[in-house]
Amino acid sequence: MDDPKGMELSPIKRALLEIRELRARLAQCEAVRTEPIAIVGMSMRLPGGVRDAASFEALLWDGRDAIGPIPASRWSVDELYDPDIDAPGKMITRFGGYLDDVDQFDAEFFGIAPREAECMDPQQRLLLELAWEAIEDSGRAPTSLAGSRTGVYVGLANSDYGRLQLADRERLHVYSASGSAFSVAAGRLSYFFGLHGPSVALDTACSSSLSAVHLA
Repeated sequence: MDDPKGMELSPIKRALLEIRELRARLAQCEAVRTEPIAIVGMSMRLPGGVRDAASFEALLWDGRDAIGPIPASRWSVDELYDPDIDAPGKMITRFGGYLDDVDQFDAEFFGIAPREAECMDPQQRLLLELAWEAIEDSGRAPTSLAGSRTGVYVGLANSDYGRLQLADRERLHVYSASGSAFSVAAGRLSYFFGLHGPSVALDTACSSSLSAVHLA
């Protein structure tokens, strides 16, 4: 035993202490095995240049603020900004949390035609990329799940991209509906990885992710 005082105990008492410690370790191991939720792989994209767990940890430890000016590539903030909270159709801030390179997507890797990729909500693109990374992070080959009863539960909210497409009827075509449908976002994961379990997308506003985990 680690405790030198334990050497002063009788052999029987030392044995009892050993048994007690072993039982505690066994109970801990059994509890881990029966946990309802286990994170075995993860991936992420967050404001502030976060692309994985390591960069997220660095952001937190460095105390950096992930909120910054609205990128010019998104929209003209000067046209929409107004300090008057009651101004119709305006926003009262020049700052927000934005992902980097949200317009970058390797459509060919996922077997998606360029024309279809243009109509895909960035949320769908990110889901495909991050699902692949999360499975790799778990130590498994993404292709190894094909044919399994693996389920997909996705929390989604907001369809700004779809509304932007509908505003320009000249750009609408056959992929416009599937590119913005929440159900298709979950279905793409099941189809691409060959998963045979449930495939569900939930929108409960701010609690979408929590609801998806709860249902899973």
